[in-house]
Amino acid sequence: MNCTHKTRAALCRRASLLCILLLLPGTFLAAQAPAPPPRPDPAGPPPPQQEDVQTRIRVTTSLVVVPVIVKDAAGRIVPDLTRDEFRILEDDVEQHIDVFSSDPFPLSVVLLIDNDLETRVAEQVAATLPTLAAGFSRNDEVCIARFDQFFYPGKGFTSDPDVLLTQLQRVSVRNSPAPAPAGGPLGSGPKINGIPAPGASQIPSSARILKGQPTKAVDDAVYAAAQLLKDRGRDRRKLIFLISDGVNSKHNSMSFDDTVRSLLTAGISVYGLGVGNAFFNRRLTALSKFAHATGGDVFYAAQREDLERLYSAVSEEARNQYTLAYTPRGTDRSLDYHSVEIRVKRPGLSVLARDGYFAGLP
Repeated sequence: MNCTHKTRAALCRRASLLCILLLLPGTFLAAQAPAPPPRPDPAGPPPPQQEDVQTRIRVTTSLVVVPVIVKDAAGRIVPDLTRDEFRILEDDVEQHIDVFSSDPFPLSVVLLIDNDLETRVAEQVAATLPTLAAGFSRNDEVCIARFDQFFYPGKGFTSDPDVLLTQLQRVSVRNSPAPAPAGGPLGSGPKINGIPAPGASQIPSSARILKGQPTKAVDDAVYAAAQLLKDRGRDRRKLIFLISDGVNSKHNSMSFDDTVRSLLTAGISVYGLGVGNAFFNRRLTALSKFAHATGGDVFYAAQREDLERLYSAVSEEARNQYTLAYTPRGTDRSLDYHSVEIRVKRPGLSVLARDGYFAGLP
């Protein structure tokens, strides 16, 4: 009996030891395994996201941001270039590309429409404007403005495609100058027997309607559109779509150089869409001059069908740009203006980018 009892006790001890050995590995692994991540609190702040190019541009104020369009010999957009294929020179000094992106940016656009076109051209423009709405997304914002001798800012920016479509459908392009806004700064003031009263404000000579001369103030209109865009975020592509025949008065209040300065300081590009006689005076119009100075582009429509096709072309080109940004190094920071040159190493390509910037660029 004693032998049997001892045998049973030994078997029990062995069984207990075996159980402990079997449990030990699981206990060790459980101790070494990483603790599961805590579940996010629905009421707490969202987890931080990885910083993207747009965020970096928005928060880094020392960066000079240069949108770039690259085309092949046939005028097609080239979308597959890499950072290493670009070179940036500021004041002939090579710069390091700190930010590179080929991703589309949201657009802030002032659609600036000539309000003094020939009757036939005005009708074509008004009839085709609603097709522009298809080129914008909910991330974009668009403001519709018109001009002749004066500037009409419209109802402000909208990101709602339905609202934009409604506004475009209601645009009425007149074929003669509209009267000056009542009570505006260009009002002639009170008169006595047809003569301005003493101390009364008079219309500046630059704003008077001169018989036989163009009265459309393109420079003034582009400058006013730039004021609407200048405070939009740096993480947005700021553009003016200028639809006009390119006729420009010699009596603008703002000079071409001052207007270009305002555009470059705010990082705004002008895309011109020439209608009417602009097709025959391509290189002489204000559209081409503003587009070249700001790194934009210009298109010309001879017929109504060309208008609808070019609306899509302008939107596509504006959206499919490279973004290059750098912090200036090795240049004279006391200068007011700095030239910028963008080069690509791949042969046979043309580059559209602004020629420089003013030191006031934020």
